[in-house]
Amino acid sequence: MAVILIFFFAHHYLSLFSQTFLMHRYAAHGAFRMNKFWERFFYLVAYVTMGSSYLSPWAYGVMHRMHHAYADTPKDPHSPKYFKNLFAMMMHTEKIYGGIGKRTIQVEERFTKNVPDWPLFDKWARSWPSRIMWGLIYVSFYFVFAPSPWWYLLLPIHFFMGPVHGAIINWFAHKYGYVSFETNNTSRNLMPFDIFMLGEGYHNDHHKFPSSINFAVRWYEIDPIYPIIRIFSWVGIVKLNKGALEHIASEF
Repeated sequence: MAVILIFFFAHHYLSLFSQTFLMHRYAAHGAFRMNKFWERFFYLVAYVTMGSSYLSPWAYGVMHRMHHAYADTPKDPHSPKYFKNLFAMMMHTEKIYGGIGKRTIQVEERFTKNVPDWPLFDKWARSWPSRIMWGLIYVSFYFVFAPSPWWYLLLPIHFFMGPVHGAIINWFAHKYGYVSFETNNTSRNLMPFDIFMLGEGYHNDHHKFPSSINFAVRWYEIDPIYPIIRIFSWVGIVKLNKGALEHIASEF
């Protein structure tokens, strides 16, 4: 049982790290820069950690920029305001995301500027053979280590780990939680101590300071990815851009 739980939470947190570090803070918001070596290194990290639910930094970055520009309007790719349930919203999100990734949806140039793109790698990483391969790896691991068949119920979460993380934020962080800043959208902070979503749960803070590498603002909020990015900056892996440290509000 312990082996399965370690595997499950390792997949959860490592996959989430790739999504928030590479797709969100780097590709979508350009809070920092990397040279081509490190960019492609973290592409590979994302592929290994996200596995069957690998998300294209290009498609994610473009779609997320659309979300910020059109938050909670009919043009928002995933606003809970316009859907009866979470599944309907995520099906619509997948349609937009897929169209962006396949270049069948035209998007404004401002959403594509400087978004990292590795088309050949994305083509393989998002292909069905790749997804099936990772799915078989997960099933094989559970076959060897699961103490009973009941544990196989966790497998669908492994298969769709990336979209599961997106659903948590895109749905729940626009419906539940507390508000630190008045914005022109319904973004909220899910919890005071965001140990489950690695800072992504501070969604209201993020909408206030979208280019910041620190999603936490109040004194008791902790964004675990922030010190990692600062360390990466100190050792030269990344270079911070303007606005990357715009996260301190005097009233907090």
